[in-house]
Amino acid sequence: MSKESQVNKCDRYTWSQTLNDCTLSIKLENPVKSKDLFIKIDNDHLTVKNLITNDTIIDGKLYKNVKKSDCNWTLESGKNLEIELFKLKGQEWWSCIIQGESEIDVTQIKPQNSSLSDFDGETRAMVEKMLYNQNRKAQGLPTTDEEEKQRIFETFKNEHPDMDFSNAKFN
Repeated sequence: MSKESQVNKCDRYTWSQTLNDCTLSIKLENPVKSKDLFIKIDNDHLTVKNLITNDTIIDGKLYKNVKKSDCNWTLESGKNLEIELFKLKGQEWWSCIIQGESEIDVTQIKPQNSSLSDFDGETRAMVEKMLYNQNRKAQGLPTTDEEEKQRIFETFKNEHPDMDFSNAKFN
């Protein structure tokens, strides 16, 4: 998955993020096996220790809560540790991973363009409707909501032929 923010550097790791997850990359000085690492991901806390050197790499409260059961980590070539944190509340940018560490300016993040296929069915339908209505307005045509209101009004007029709507003004 491509990350939408630039790579952010901290003292002991780098990280990047999308609106829904963060990925930490830690370069270990010496090769280790996964059993040589202690990694604990809680909803609001992250601990990473090298058990061989007794070095605490990360131990702190997360910027915001994560979905603990979805988070994971991988060790590549014994030296490259990647930790993927899934944000509990997606659709937001984090200014840091661990509270108290240097923060980035999230207003400077330029997200990648997304495709309609990136959205769930309900969101996609809403976006498609918005795009359709925007196109209709640009052509000087009524939106779907305006068409629905007009249809309801016409039905009401047909059900009440004795009423005179000739001087009625509608927006």
